[in-house]
Amino acid sequence: MNLVKSHLRGSIVRATQIVGLALVIGWAGVVYAGEGREGVQVGGTSAFAKLVPAEQLERSSSQQYAMMLSQAAEKRALAPQDNAQLKRLRAIASRIIPFALDWNPRARDWRWEVNLLGSNQINAYCMPGGKIAFYTGILKTLQLTDDEVAVVMGHEIAHALREHARERIGKNAATNIGVSVVSQLLNLGQLGQTVTNYGAQLLTLEFSREDETEADLVGMELAARAGFDPRAGVSLWRKMSAANKNAPPQWLSTHPSGATRIAEIEANLPKVMPLYERAHASHPAPAAPHLPPLGE
Repeated sequence: MNLVKSHLRGSIVRATQIVGLALVIGWAGVVYAGEGREGVQVGGTSAFAKLVPAEQLERSSSQQYAMMLSQAAEKRALAPQDNAQLKRLRAIASRIIPFALDWNPRARDWRWEVNLLGSNQINAYCMPGGKIAFYTGILKTLQLTDDEVAVVMGHEIAHALREHARERIGKNAATNIGVSVVSQLLNLGQLGQTVTNYGAQLLTLEFSREDETEADLVGMELAARAGFDPRAGVSLWRKMSAANKNAPPQWLSTHPSGATRIAEIEANLPKVMPLYERAHASHPAPAAPHLPPLGE
């Protein structure tokens, strides 16, 4: 019995240390990413993300993305290879992706994909591992220019690069381990199950307002470096605000208000406009990276 009690106490101590360390590091002041370089500066990677294996999350993301494409194809909602809007999206992505690699070394090994889904939703996303999807609704309803598409795409890619989904799942995993440690004796295998459970919900995972602001800034820089006008972020959010008058678009569900975003974008434009001006003047655009065939 004493041995069991000792093991239980040790498990509780280890759980407290793991969760406590994540909380302290995750919420304490962090070194800013991008400090000392030209462009925007954002917070460092959260310690909570370290609780979740990146490879496992990216694998889960790839599986869910493939399932989503299969279901869309069955409904004839998946744009074919020769679709003009799909070609447009992939061309824009090919200019942005090379500049994404500096934000996350793992991105060099991602199998990037870009697809277009037929739906009236005003929505777009980039799942962990570089799996990008746009809905026709966001292109048609907002009549997005290439610069505005680049700002949207940069924002979504930034979520993946900054590992916001991994952080969000890590926080849930840490909480679950802390709550159930007595009954589970700190079974760290729970982390894998948590990733599996939440990995199946990646398309509906909600980010914090801080995550959204960070994605705005990083996405704006990515667009600028690729030669797209970052000032398009202002016109984009004016269009979003107009579309939001009747019912909140899905893409805006947990985002800061349009006015707040516009103010933040305008405040950071001086940091990225020189990047845009140089890129815009130095054509041709960067070479396109490998993009796998549709659904591969």
